[in-house]
Amino acid sequence: MTDHETPSSTSSEQPWAQAGRQPRVAIIGAGMSGIAAAVKLEKAGYTDITVYEKTDRVGGTWRENTYPGLSCDVPSRWYSFSFALKADWPHRFSYGPDIQAYMEQVANDFGVTKKVKFNCAVQDLRYEAPCWHLTTAGGEQKQYDVVISATGILHQAVYPNIEGLDTFAGDAFHSAHWDHSVDLTGKRVGIIGTGSTACQIVGAITDQVSEMHVFQRTPHWLSPLPQIEYSKSWNKFLALFPALQRVIYHYYCQLMVRTFSAATVGNKFMQRWMSKICLKHLADNVPDPELRAKLTPDYEATCKRMIFCSDYYPALSRPHAHLITEGITNIEAKGVRTTDGKLHELDVLVLATGFNAAAFILPTRVTGENGIDLEQFWDGAPRAHRAVAMPGFPNFWMVEGPTGPVGNLSLIAISEHQVDYIISMLDRMKADGLAAIAPKKSAYDDYNAAMSEAIKTTTWATGGCKSWYLDKSGVPNLYPWFPLRYLKEMHDPQYSEYDLIK
Repeated sequence: MTDHETPSSTSSEQPWAQAGRQPRVAIIGAGMSGIAAAVKLEKAGYTDITVYEKTDRVGGTWRENTYPGLSCDVPSRWYSFSFALKADWPHRFSYGPDIQAYMEQVANDFGVTKKVKFNCAVQDLRYEAPCWHLTTAGGEQKQYDVVISATGILHQAVYPNIEGLDTFAGDAFHSAHWDHSVDLTGKRVGIIGTGSTACQIVGAITDQVSEMHVFQRTPHWLSPLPQIEYSKSWNKFLALFPALQRVIYHYYCQLMVRTFSAATVGNKFMQRWMSKICLKHLADNVPDPELRAKLTPDYEATCKRMIFCSDYYPALSRPHAHLITEGITNIEAKGVRTTDGKLHELDVLVLATGFNAAAFILPTRVTGENGIDLEQFWDGAPRAHRAVAMPGFPNFWMVEGPTGPVGNLSLIAISEHQVDYIISMLDRMKADGLAAIAPKKSAYDDYNAAMSEAIKTTTWATGGCKSWYLDKSGVPNLYPWFPLRYLKEMHDPQYSEYDLIK
């Protein structure tokens, strides 16, 4: 292993690991990943932490999304921080407000909230060895030894490029910016999109509206959501036995990983099993054969992220619900016009059109060594070494970065393992008195080449669909191997893959 000399520096400050002081750590984002990073760094002895949050509360996606029917598709007892297991979850699959309350409680209990600078978006990050120079949208400037991006994946809403969208005379809003001042009772409501968000919304509001118009471009595979409400006595019992909570946590981890996740990475038995479950769910809940045909995908189950929803099909089967499969030509003052010439008159239009999955920390400008710009480096197809780092960006780490395991998994669990990996890197810097760590370009290239080859055998690539997993490269931006392999890798860092800079 070869150490490298520190590049020419514009800062006279001695690197933290050589000066024997605490590293100044900036965490960008106070969602679940930012909370996990702050707590675990503190537990590992790294206490000089500042969290930058663009809004006024912690919570990330659970703070921003407040639409009707919002729930998590991962069991509550696994979708939890391992260091803050919760005995009294109300439901097996939690609803948005309960998760947001949990995020806020954990942040308060572990002292994260007091480390957060709220309403303080980061506008620019620039590396001048050995420090990162951070500039906020308000013009504040600070220096940090380490930067951790915890901005999440799905946080920049995408609006459809449809002619006349701004001419609609009724109420119109994106699902990520739900307008709660709009009363839907007795209204003619249209929703563009049929992903997980749209399914939850349609299931939640159809019974209160006079007409429900769902504009479908592509049908999705839906599995029933086996929701249950936990009894108070069961939750009290779990509170008395924390060890049992941990057993249940690992049970749900293994259940999800070895079923839904296994189906995506080559387990043909699980793939067929998932298809049967989805087809039965469709047949049991959509008696009309014509409607059922429109809702049947022509690609393999799990090619897109599996949707867990039990009330979408029954809602669409209501007499006042209409599934429109004709393409949209334009939007007018009174409603949506489709390719068959029909105008679907509406009072409210909901845009459930998703997020920019290739943004990550962007549009924050991130400039690494030798003036390399992160947005140009990615060029619409973001990649990272082991989903956490990029060559040319020393001491810059990502939680939930590109090419990480997403699927139907607990992203809280993934985040925690990635933070453990980052802590291992900080420990190595401290032990060896390093100025910086960054992945070697050769290691980055080899790792991503292997991923691109392996992804070809997964249902994300072979299933015959177009999903938000696909970026500019046309290749699914996902970890292609069994998820437990990734979690193991996070606890076995290969330092030979990195430039260890003194």
